[in-house]
Amino acid sequence: MKEITEQSEAARLRRLYKELPKNRKAVAEGLIVQAARLRVRLNELNDDIQANGMTEMFSQSEKTEPYMRERPSASLFIKLDKNYQAIMRQLTEMLPEGTVFNSKELAEFRRNS
Repeated sequence: MKEITEQSEAARLRRLYKELPKNRKAVAEGLIVQAARLRVRLNELNDDIQANGMTEMFSQSEKTEPYMRERPSASLFIKLDKNYQAIMRQLTEMLPEGTVFNSKELAEFRRNS
């Protein structure tokens, strides 16, 4: 699988949202940069979760009984994913009404999201 960088992801999002009106592009640029950062971090966290699972046995000390808990990376993934989804929703809502991604752009978006 091709490694996604912040720069490549930002470029992909700029292509997808190229139809944004000029008066919204400056605001959108900040959202695109943040979405790209989140996407890279989400991929890293997902790799960790795939390798180590969402939960782990945890104990405060050797004297206490271990218990199952959500791994910190799983919790962080959930929080960052909500932020990513919110940013993507904001970007999509900025598009002029009736804007539709062409089938190639939509296929690329689905494949890379």
